[in-house]
Amino acid sequence: MTTRHWHASYGEIPKEINADAYRSVTEMMEQAMKRFADKPAFRCAGQTLTYAQVDGLSRDFAAYLQARLGVRRGDRIAVMSPNLLAFPIAFLGIIRAGAVQVNVNPLYTARELEHQLNDAGAETIIVYSGVSGTVAEVMDRTRLKTVITTGVGDGSGVQIPSPPVDARLGSATSLAQALEEGSKLPFEPVELNGDDLLFLQYTGGTTGLSKGASLSHRNLVANTEQFKACMPDNVRAGEEVVVTAIPLYHIFALMVNFITYFSVGADNWLVPNPRDFESFIDTMKKARPTVFMGVNTLYAGLCAHPKSKEVDWSNLRLAGGGGAAVIGAVSDKWRALTGTFIREGYGLSETSPVLTFNPASIQEFTGTTGLPMPSTDIQLLDEDGREVGIGEAGEICAKGPQVMSGYWQKPETQAATFTADGYFRTGDVGVFDAKGFLRIVDRKKDMIIVSGFNVYPNEIEAVATGCPGVIECACIGVPDEKSGEAVKLFIVKAADATLSEADVVAFCRNQLTAYKVPRIVRFVDALPKSAVGKILRRELRSVT
Repeated sequence: MTTRHWHASYGEIPKEINADAYRSVTEMMEQAMKRFADKPAFRCAGQTLTYAQVDGLSRDFAAYLQARLGVRRGDRIAVMSPNLLAFPIAFLGIIRAGAVQVNVNPLYTARELEHQLNDAGAETIIVYSGVSGTVAEVMDRTRLKTVITTGVGDGSGVQIPSPPVDARLGSATSLAQALEEGSKLPFEPVELNGDDLLFLQYTGGTTGLSKGASLSHRNLVANTEQFKACMPDNVRAGEEVVVTAIPLYHIFALMVNFITYFSVGADNWLVPNPRDFESFIDTMKKARPTVFMGVNTLYAGLCAHPKSKEVDWSNLRLAGGGGAAVIGAVSDKWRALTGTFIREGYGLSETSPVLTFNPASIQEFTGTTGLPMPSTDIQLLDEDGREVGIGEAGEICAKGPQVMSGYWQKPETQAATFTADGYFRTGDVGVFDAKGFLRIVDRKKDMIIVSGFNVYPNEIEAVATGCPGVIECACIGVPDEKSGEAVKLFIVKAADATLSEADVVAFCRNQLTAYKVPRIVRFVDALPKSAVGKILRRELRSVT
């Protein structure tokens, strides 16, 4: 855009940030651990770790990785865990050893996990004992050499009952053992810079296989600095209290709840299972958060639960929403409950993730995703690659220091992923208003968003086609009051097939994470197709 017209709405927000404010995320986190040494850093399952304790434990884990496993700068290490104390210890240990964290959804099926581990080339995985069976199932078909298991109390020094480790992983080491051993081993600090890889953040692929967004230390330092610049009154050093219910393996929680708020000395309460609303709300009552981040479904669930009225919300200054559209009615209910509206933002795994956010100057729900972040340029392009005018819809294309360099080991996708002048094509369609606020109006891709998680039709179709009796299929997203969208699958079955809707769902459930499993299955005689045989998913929206 020749003029960044949103700058006129910035007020006191700086137009640019320093993406090299720290040489690496590691340096930023190490400074925080020294500065806030005596303050509580993380709480979970009744246990608390101070910043000094996290410093020591992550140092010990880094030493173990280096001295026992031979981990070196740039090696990829997978982490497959819910929000437990083990997660921040593992992450900080991994990056202090100079390695790259591969974030894995603990609910993944064996098929999904196998692809991700092989694509990343991971030889080590840290896995929660409760899902260790999935790792055991794929171990022989990957490059994995080392499995480190975690339990609920690992890192706290307290034994807390946890699910057993799968018996097939007899040679696995517990995180507690690794920390104990690492405490006796030397640690060699690793010199990192902004170009070093920090995360491989996997996101859906058009072929049905997920791709790893290569996120560097500079990408995350930049996005942290951008967020702080937009929300200066909500990043008060040593004063913030955050409840983290959205999963840390998701880039939204990882960047905002963990990295940003850790860097300013926040007290972070981890919620391993937000579906357990009783326990979740008990945590809210104890924490009395100043900051809360969630997706629309989480906010809706909290608003509907009678115990939420028992929480003292008087400290809450920032409620942020992302991952999927925040519904105005949900924000209204949240404001009635807490006195604070939901401030919506927009981003993707490929952009670390935040591209736009409703700034501190906004005092009510806008129905938009806010203004582009400092140092961020956004163009809305039509089908011919021309920039559209204010009020007109175009594909959101972004450039900024938070945007990934590309997908892991996928150089052939660069031309389709970026414009000729280096703007990342999001696949989402947006409209700018005269003040520079961005509204998302459509998705160019056929992506479905279920409870804030991206679901790609190609992956669902690739799995469902393998079900005996299915000739071909296509899926779309349909509105769902609870999850925002649900997966609806249309199937053409073989003439002699006795296939039922329940059979299809059961088959898919065996190979897909729960949120990807079709909620609705419809059998049809034929699928709508173009002249060249391409299935026209959009036409399926009118099929009941």
